[in-house]
Amino acid sequence: MKPSTQDEQFMAAALEEASAAAVAGEVPVGAVIVKDGAIVARAGNAVLRQQDPTAHAEMLAIRAAAASSGSWHLGGCTLYVTLEPCAMCAGAMVWARLDRVVFGAWDDKAGMAGSVGDLLRHPRLNHRLAVLGGVRETACRDILRGFFAERRAENAAPLT
Repeated sequence: MKPSTQDEQFMAAALEEASAAAVAGEVPVGAVIVKDGAIVARAGNAVLRQQDPTAHAEMLAIRAAAASSGSWHLGGCTLYVTLEPCAMCAGAMVWARLDRVVFGAWDDKAGMAGSVGDLLRHPRLNHRLAVLGGVRETACRDILRGFFAERRAENAAPLT
C-alpha cells in the first residue's frame, strides 16, 4: 500500500518529535497519534530523562491520547512512529485498540510489525491493526544512524 499525503505529513510531525528526543540525548524515535485528521498526542523517547524503560515514544503518545480523550480505547486513531514498534509498544497498541500504525524505518533487531515478528496482526489476538511500514523510511533511518554514529565517535575519541 502506498502512503497518502496525510501519512507523509504526519510522519514529518513524528520526525520532529524524534529530532527533539535526539537533542535531549535520547534515541531519536518520535510518535504522533491522529484522530479525524488532527494530532491528539505527540511524544519522543524519554527513557533516559524519565529513567523509565517503558518511556518509548509510542507508549508516551498512547498515554497522552488516552488521558486527553478520557478513554483507554483509542479506536479511530492512527499512530505514526519513526521506527517499527518493539514488542512492548506493539502490545500496547493492540490493547489500546488503535486502528492503524504507520512507521518509518524497519527494525530488524526488535521490530514486531513484520521484521522479527508481527504482534500487531497476530491471528490469535482479539484485535489486529492495519500496518503501513516504510513511510519516509530514509529520513527515519538516517536520524537513527546519525545519532548512533555520533555516539560511537564520542566513545572512540581519545581522552585528553
